[in-house]
Amino acid sequence: MINDFLPINKEDMEKRGWDYVDFTYVIGDAYVDHPSFGHAIISRVLEANGYKVGIISQPDWNDRTSIDVFGKPRLGFLVMAGNMDSMVNHYSVSKKRRQADAFTPGGVMGKRPDYATVVYCNLIRQTYKDVPIIIGGIEASLRRLAHYDYWSDKIKNSILLDSGADLLIYGMGERTVVEIADALDSGIDVKDITFIDGTVFKTKTLDILYDYIELPDIKKIKSDKREYARSFYVQYCNTDPFVAKILVEKYKDTMYIVQNTPAKPLSQMEMDDVYSYGYMRNYHPSYEKDGGVPAIREVKFSLVSNRGCFGGCNFCALTFHQGRIIQTRSHESIIEEAKKIIQDKDFKGYIHDVGGPTANFRHTSCEKQKTKGVCPNKQCLFPTKCGNMKVDHKDYLELLRKLRKLPGVKKVFIRSGIRFDYLIYDKDDTFMREMIKYHISGQLKVAPEHISDNVLMYLGKPKNEVYETFKKKYERLNKEMGMNQFLVPYLMSSHPGSTLEDAIKLAEYLRDLGYMPEQVQDFYPTPSTISTCMYYTGLDPRTMKPVDVTRNPHTKAMQRALMQYRNPKNYDLVKEALLKAGRRDLIGFDKNCLIKPRNMTVKTDNKKKNAGKKHSDRRRR
Repeated sequence: MINDFLPINKEDMEKRGWDYVDFTYVIGDAYVDHPSFGHAIISRVLEANGYKVGIISQPDWNDRTSIDVFGKPRLGFLVMAGNMDSMVNHYSVSKKRRQADAFTPGGVMGKRPDYATVVYCNLIRQTYKDVPIIIGGIEASLRRLAHYDYWSDKIKNSILLDSGADLLIYGMGERTVVEIADALDSGIDVKDITFIDGTVFKTKTLDILYDYIELPDIKKIKSDKREYARSFYVQYCNTDPFVAKILVEKYKDTMYIVQNTPAKPLSQMEMDDVYSYGYMRNYHPSYEKDGGVPAIREVKFSLVSNRGCFGGCNFCALTFHQGRIIQTRSHESIIEEAKKIIQDKDFKGYIHDVGGPTANFRHTSCEKQKTKGVCPNKQCLFPTKCGNMKVDHKDYLELLRKLRKLPGVKKVFIRSGIRFDYLIYDKDDTFMREMIKYHISGQLKVAPEHISDNVLMYLGKPKNEVYETFKKKYERLNKEMGMNQFLVPYLMSSHPGSTLEDAIKLAEYLRDLGYMPEQVQDFYPTPSTISTCMYYTGLDPRTMKPVDVTRNPHTKAMQRALMQYRNPKNYDLVKEALLKAGRRDLIGFDKNCLIKPRNMTVKTDNKKKNAGKKHSDRRRR
């Protein structure tokens, strides 16, 4: 196997002695051959299984020849929008165009189209009418069935229909893509590949199925928000590979979209294999002239130790994409990768991160999950800790200790999210003490998201008292160890269920804390989360009860401003919010007030000026 980047043109292909590629992989990101990038993993997995893959990165979607770099692939096209949904990549929550794209050479914006998966597939179809197209990645995965699209403010069809692709891979996809490749290689027509877990396909008849759930048809979903909420929750309860059923969505009398059950989690040996391949661990050298690819900076010296998350936050799409079952790499695999990092000429002794979606999850939440999966309609940590949950940091702690001892390593940081509510349930303080002593630098960032129990319920987060307990313990341990490290909370405004009163309650909390966040995260309705379903329908799909939803941009701005009430630019919004909520008591000169009354300040200043003038006049007389 050649130790080099995969081909990006025919010249590269010829250097390898190839006359053709089995798959042409069209991606919306720059080509970065590092295991933190989905396209790198999928292409290397295929290579390890004997398939030839050529990479077309960020093709010009206005030029049909831009996807013809390698000619007609033997087995098909793979299409991926990038490591992010292209719309999230392009637009802020206020739907304003972002100024930079970290996944593009030089950080230049505009090198991929909106709804990139659909556009790329349509581009391919202009030239190759009958070549199989398989779509995947986060954009396809979270749009696999009818979904609410925030940017167009409407329900969109399954992306499989709008793109014209033949097959969709959802989830991480390593095992699934090899099974598809093997099926195509054996001569099976892509239209007959209906039997692989982790895929979505089109069919004109349901005779090929058994034991499935038929969701409301597309007309009902688009015309009735209650039907959409019901449909979404059925999907949410069928994301576990052990208990999920096949899901069917009807579009026409002779057109159905079928979602097969999710692919089973990778074993530790399979995970180790995925990260053992010959990644170049950098962006393609052709990007050097443009200044490289900014996204590599955050991950080049980081280590992925796990995937999946049983935290189940409602605003997070991990349940739909990676699933709730934790999958881990062995210590040996991670140490081996760390040794490669140490040998990098740019390595300065600092491993930036050891983690995943949640750093301190290194095993399933309970033994039952290993054979029976996660509970379809119960959470491990919400609203309270499940009695069956196993809380243990010993394995993660042992891994970190091994990494700290490696020659050439000065410090090992943890920058992935630490789940504080899981950590606080550990009766053994050893991990928390060592984390504070060795693995953070001045501050620990955690995500309570809010302090109102009302809002936390809709966020899928535990009550505020859990965070307060953690905060006190963190401060106590810092004091005991003679350290003075801060706790920085990530907070969110305008999440469904958050009223103006809740926002004011959060502002008062920040006042008492003496903390003012530099940046505020406004709730972003991305595809396929419970929170997005709430935002669109005004219903909690878990209970079908109404939810207060803030959609008006001005009202959202007020909630956001309250979290930064000290900023003079936010004065008018904060005042308007306080008056609207009937909280005049927070406008004044008392220490508990959020803002001072500007007009009174002016009058006081005028009195002082007048008094000074009279005194001066008397002296002159």
